[in-house]
Amino acid sequence: MFSSAASLPGFDSPIELLLACHEKVRRFAGLCQRLEQHATLHGADEDAQAAAASVLRYFQIAAPLHHADEEEDLFPALRELGDASLTARIDELDAEHGHLAELWCCLQPWLEALSQGASHPAPPELSAFATRYPEHALREEHEVYPAAVRLSRERLAGIGLRMAQRRGAR
Repeated sequence: MFSSAASLPGFDSPIELLLACHEKVRRFAGLCQRLEQHATLHGADEDAQAAAASVLRYFQIAAPLHHADEEEDLFPALRELGDASLTARIDELDAEHGHLAELWCCLQPWLEALSQGASHPAPPELSAFATRYPEHALREEHEVYPAAVRLSRERLAGIGLRMAQRRGAR
C-alpha cells in the first residue's frame, strides 16, 4: 500500500538526480496525507508504522542532503550567471527551505510516534507540508533548474562530485 522504490540517475547527471529527488518529495508528501487517512481508520498498524518510518527516513536524511545540494552548490553556481531575475527566484526558493523545515518540525513528532505504534491526530501543519513541498519542487523545476543548461560541463561535474561526496559515495 505504501511502498515503491525507483532507481535514481547517477551523480554524473546532477540535475536529473535533483529532479528524481523531487519525484520522491511528491511521493512522500502524498504518503503523509494518505497516512493520516489510514491512521484515522486503522490506527498505528504495521502499514502505518512502516509508512511513517519511510517518510521519516526520507525527510530526515535525503531531503536535507537535497537542500544542501541546492543551497551549497547549484544555487551559488546559478547566481554566478549574473541573471538578476533568476537570482531573485533562487532567493525566494532558498528562503522557502526554511519554512518547509519549520513545517517538517511540526510533522516529525507525529510521524515518530506513529512509527513506534502510537496513534495521535496529525498536526494541523500536515496539509500545508503536503501541499507546499511539492509546489516548491515544481517552482524549482520550472523557474530555476532550466538555467542549469547555461552551466559548463565542468561546473555540473563538480556539482555532481560534491553531491556524491555529501552522501559518502566518493
